[in-house]
Amino acid sequence: MKKILILGSTGSIGTQTLDVIRENKNLFTVVGLVCGSSVELLKKQIEEFQPKVAGIFNEKIKIQTNTKTKIYYGEKEIIKLIKETDCDLIVVAITGAAGLKPALAAVQSGKDVALATKEVMVLAGEQFVHEIKKRKLELFPIDSEHSAIWQSLRSGSYKEIEKIFLTCSGGPFKKKKAEDLRNITPTQALGHPTWKMGKKITIDSSTLMNKGFEVIEAKWLFDVPTKNIEVVIHPQSILHSAIMFIDGSVIGQMSLPDMRMPIQYALTYPSRIKNKLPRLSLTDLENLTFYKPDLKTFPCLSYAYEAIEKGGTMPTVLNAADEIAVNLFLNNKIKFLNIPKLIKKTMENHKIVKSPDFDDILKVDSWARLEALKLYENCR
Repeated sequence: MKKILILGSTGSIGTQTLDVIRENKNLFTVVGLVCGSSVELLKKQIEEFQPKVAGIFNEKIKIQTNTKTKIYYGEKEIIKLIKETDCDLIVVAITGAAGLKPALAAVQSGKDVALATKEVMVLAGEQFVHEIKKRKLELFPIDSEHSAIWQSLRSGSYKEIEKIFLTCSGGPFKKKKAEDLRNITPTQALGHPTWKMGKKITIDSSTLMNKGFEVIEAKWLFDVPTKNIEVVIHPQSILHSAIMFIDGSVIGQMSLPDMRMPIQYALTYPSRIKNKLPRLSLTDLENLTFYKPDLKTFPCLSYAYEAIEKGGTMPTVLNAADEIAVNLFLNNKIKFLNIPKLIKKTMENHKIVKSPDFDDILKVDSWARLEALKLYENCR
């Protein structure tokens, strides 16, 4: 029986992880659940799964249940929860930079991690992978694209990778030009054609920043230079990513778009188990199309390549500025096309720390958020 602790249990990935566990109660037991502030859903999850511990990042919100579950409040207590809870795997599915400290605490306490929070790898990918390797732990990617690459690697080794094809649905505006996006509303940008996700990642998908983050994540997960990671628009979202090996063979992973599949694989690796998920029928597919992204209309993707090439703390700035810009857009304070502009300007104003430690990264993260807000205020 594998003991699972879920950080971000009330979000999209967290609830789908519980779906997988619910279908396989003979294989998994939930020992801990942590949320940000969605306490009503957390309470239902606690009552169903009866974990030993639970946590709420928002320490101002209190909760009472009819269980023996011990409740922790605030970041400091949750870090303690992570370090002290006896578990086999920690699922990190906390949105944004807030996932870095909990993910680091998980690793430093000697636990394997199933990672859905790509911002951890954007902020501190090199340092985080070093911590994993130093402790000889396992890091299981949950993103569908990185799971596909990881699964494809069972056909070869890291040294045999020539190129990674990182597929992208293209979001809701894949055929649009910049002039078509001037008056896009948050409601329109949240209308992703394929995946049901949280608001932040959905907006990032509409700007292609999410794919930029995934390029950075792939670099650190699979030790591949960014010039060998090619983003390909694939609207059908059937091929979730692929590897071209040095002999020219291309191996990829295909399935209907459902996040429960990569989640299940991360929980059961190296085994595969049966499930009731819908099956892919090749004969029902009329066509699969692939084409290059439009970097002029969607410059956020190119900013991600630029950030990782410059290295040091620039990816940290990229992520922090994006979080601020997306939040401003969701609150109708800036236009859709101003998201990349604000990110670019914040990057231009940053003096890179070339070999940062975790403290440097956190300091730069705070600076970039303040800088992005200052730039916004100055342009009002």
